[in-house]
Amino acid sequence: MDKIRMGIIGVGNMGSSHLNRFKNGECPDIVLTAVADIDPARLAWAKEQMPEVKTYATADELIASGEVDAVTIATPHYFHPPMAKQALAAGLHVMSEKPAGVYTKDVRELIEYAKTQDKTYAIMFNQRMNPLYQKMREIVQSGKYGQLKRVNWIITDWFRTQSYYDSGSWRATWSGEGGGVLINQCPHQLDLWQWICGMPCKIRAMCKEGQWHNIEVEDDVTIFAEYPNGATGVFVTTTGDCPGANRLEVTLDGAKLICENGKLMLTELSMLTSDFIVSSENGFARMDSTTKEVECPGENSQHTGIMNDFASHLLRGTPLMANGFEGIRGLSISNAAFLSSWTGKDIDLVEGEDPMINHEDEFLAILNEKIAGSKAKKEVKAAVQADMSSTF
Repeated sequence: MDKIRMGIIGVGNMGSSHLNRFKNGECPDIVLTAVADIDPARLAWAKEQMPEVKTYATADELIASGEVDAVTIATPHYFHPPMAKQALAAGLHVMSEKPAGVYTKDVRELIEYAKTQDKTYAIMFNQRMNPLYQKMREIVQSGKYGQLKRVNWIITDWFRTQSYYDSGSWRATWSGEGGGVLINQCPHQLDLWQWICGMPCKIRAMCKEGQWHNIEVEDDVTIFAEYPNGATGVFVTTTGDCPGANRLEVTLDGAKLICENGKLMLTELSMLTSDFIVSSENGFARMDSTTKEVECPGENSQHTGIMNDFASHLLRGTPLMANGFEGIRGLSISNAAFLSSWTGKDIDLVEGEDPMINHEDEFLAILNEKIAGSKAKKEVKAAVQADMSSTF
């Protein structure tokens, strides 16, 4: 292939952004050849923007059309795994919008199927293209400053009004969206958390539903995490704070990293804290330290960067920045946070491809109860229930 023939499934907010990206020539290795949407108005808009693009009323028609080599899935969350599986089964490569899905059992089954195919499954974790987070990951995982001791992320600049939630019948409902701030706004940060610091082994959380808005899902969350080495983490998020903050602080044995306001600051200690604690004879002693801003060269190419990375992988075999198999990790943290909040228990995560494997059935059972009582329109609930009852 000289270029990847791309199809977009779902021409809503994200799908429209992708269409404009291709229209503007930001992805030179990709040509948009087809789009699908159940809303005729969205198809008419797409045709107006790019008259040469073929339009389809269903994902089934696009996938079977023979017009595409790959698809971008930009539908409501519940439909990401089944549509990805359907496209892979048809011999197409897949770029899925985040999150990978709503519940890990669905995503695990997709991953197991994807491994039997010779096509690529990728995910739109565009925040991985931010040089600040790339540099943080490089520093933390290098081991230069010793082991992780603590990570704290305050990500509360997601402020939304009631009007936002009232703009669609599927928004902020268990049946339509599968959650609130954790499943809508924060999948990128949950992914970055584990991408930079690794997966925690235990989660305890408080997920307050309808705390600041008239909605049935969570809009205020505090997650407490523990790592295998005893390190701890706290993740705080909400859509009810204004102006809010976005501050990621990682404490290592020999340094501290703070990412905030578009800057990465590094404080280097003169020795490891663990060594100084036992070697100093002064009970109130402090180590010498230096603080500096870390240079983070590179372009923050976001969605365009991930899409070009995907195309380069397909055409030239370059490594993927965001393999779809990794989407289950951040989702495991959010599923564990929900389950902890619902049950009042600590949730242990295991090493491996499905950290929630011991809890996924319990999680899905409670989620189904919440879907049954959801306020979303009946047609939305019926579509979601049909998806969840289907098997691969």
